[in-house]
Amino acid sequence: MSVLSSNGGFCRRIHRREFLHQVGGGFTSLALAGMLSRDGAFGAEPGFGNPLSPKQPQLAAKAKSVIFLFMYGGPSHVDTFDYKPKLYDLDGKTVAIKTFGRGGKKNEGRVVGPKWRFKQYGESGKWVSELFPHIGSCVDDLAFVHSMTADSPIHGSAMLMMNSGSILSGKPTLGSWLNYGLGSLNENLPGYVVMLDKTGGPISGAKNWSSGYMPASYQGVVLRSSGSPILNLSNRPGMDRVQQRSLLDFLGDVNGAHLKGREHNSDLAARIASYELAFRMQANAPEAIDVDDEPDHVKRLYGMDGTRTDDFARKCILARRLVERGTRFIQIYSGGAHNDDNWDAHGNLETNHEYHAGNTDKPVAGLLKDLKQRGLLDETLVIWGGEFGRQPTAEYATGSGRDHNSKGFTMWMAGGGIKGGASFGETDELGGEAVRDRVQVKNLHATVLQQMGLDPNHLSYFYGGLDQRLVGVEGADPIREIIA
Repeated sequence: MSVLSSNGGFCRRIHRREFLHQVGGGFTSLALAGMLSRDGAFGAEPGFGNPLSPKQPQLAAKAKSVIFLFMYGGPSHVDTFDYKPKLYDLDGKTVAIKTFGRGGKKNEGRVVGPKWRFKQYGESGKWVSELFPHIGSCVDDLAFVHSMTADSPIHGSAMLMMNSGSILSGKPTLGSWLNYGLGSLNENLPGYVVMLDKTGGPISGAKNWSSGYMPASYQGVVLRSSGSPILNLSNRPGMDRVQQRSLLDFLGDVNGAHLKGREHNSDLAARIASYELAFRMQANAPEAIDVDDEPDHVKRLYGMDGTRTDDFARKCILARRLVERGTRFIQIYSGGAHNDDNWDAHGNLETNHEYHAGNTDKPVAGLLKDLKQRGLLDETLVIWGGEFGRQPTAEYATGSGRDHNSKGFTMWMAGGGIKGGASFGETDELGGEAVRDRVQVKNLHATVLQQMGLDPNHLSYFYGGLDQRLVGVEGADPIREIIA
C-alpha cells in the first residue's frame, strides 16, 4: 500500500487510509476530504469507500443519534427514581453503614429519609418521586438502571469518567468516539454539540467534551440556544458571502500546499477543514436553532413559556431539531459550576432538588413525547443521569444534605432500541450500594455504542502503542437486559 511520508523518516510514515481516519471524521471530514482530493494530496484507494466509515465492521444500528441529559452535581437516586420505603421510618436514626464520599470513609451515619413521596406510574407500575410527575408519565418508555457504579466520588474525575470512560483527562469523550466511528450525517452542522447550563459550565470545562488524543475535528462544539449560536462565527463587517467564499478558496489552496509534507499533523488538517465548516454553519446554524419558530402547542409541551422551565425547554427543543438534521451526539447540562447552581445537595436537599427538578421535569418529558409522536424516539437514544448519586445518610450533624455516592446510583435510558418499562439492578435496602446486577460506566458506554451500531470491544483508535477503546483495552459488555 502506498504511504504518505513526512520527511522520509520511517517513524513518520503513515498509510493513506490511516491518514484519512486521523484527519477525516467528525463534522469536518466531508469538507476536508473534498479539499485534500482537490489539492491532490491523495488519490482514491480501491475498496476504501466512504472516509467517514469506521475501520471495524458495524453492527445493526438501532439509533442514529444520542441526547445525553446530564444532571451535573449528582442527583439523589433515593429521592428521585430508586424507591426505598424503609428510609422513611429510619429518618434521623444512626445506622451502621459504610460510605465513601467527599467527606471520606465512614462506618455509620444519620439516615435522611426521602423528602418526597413516591407514586406508581404506567403499566409497569414504576415508583417515581413526586419531584418528576411529567417524567413519571413516560415511564413505560424508559429503562431504569439502578445499579450503576463509578470509580470516583469526586466531581472532576467522576465527570471525566462519565464523559470519557476514564478518571484521567486527555481521553476522547463519548461524542468524539461516535463521530469517529460513524462520521457525520450533516456536513453543514457539528456532529457533536454541547449545551451548557445558563449559570455556566461544569467543573473541568472543555475536558468534558474534548477529543483527547483524537484530531480536534472530533471535539464537541458549544452551542447556545439563543442569540448567536456559536461565538466568533459571524463575518467581518462589510464582508459578504461571495467575498468570504473567494477568501476561503485562496486560503484552501495556500493551506493545502502547506499541508503537503505535513500529513501527520491532524490539528493542522482539522483547522483547515474548520474554515469550511464555519462557512456552511453561518448559513445553516441560525435556521437550526430558531426554536422561536416552533408552533405554540410544541412550546407548551416542553414548557417554553417564559417561566422557570423556559431555558431548559429551549435546549430540549433545539436537541430535537438537531436530531432531525442529523447531529450524532447532543449533551445538555442541567447545573453550573457552583454548588448552588447544580444538583450537589450537601446542605439543603429540599431546596436544591425542588429547584433543579422543577426546571427540567416538564422539558425532559416534552422531549420524550415530542420525539415519540414524530417517530424519532425509535432512532434516538436518550440518557438521563449525573456523574454519581447521593448517600442515604446525612453529610453533616444537622440538615438534610447528602454526600456523594459512586457505589450505587440510578440512570435511565429511552428510545434507540431500549426496552421501555424496564428496571435493571438494585441497591441495598437503604440505597447505599449496588448489590444486584452491578454495572459500571463503561457498561453504559458499551450499550450506547452497540445501539448506535458500533462494536464497543472493536471500535479502537491507535495511540500510545495501544488500540485504545472507550470501554478500555480490557473491553466491556452492554447492559443486554435493557435492550429490546
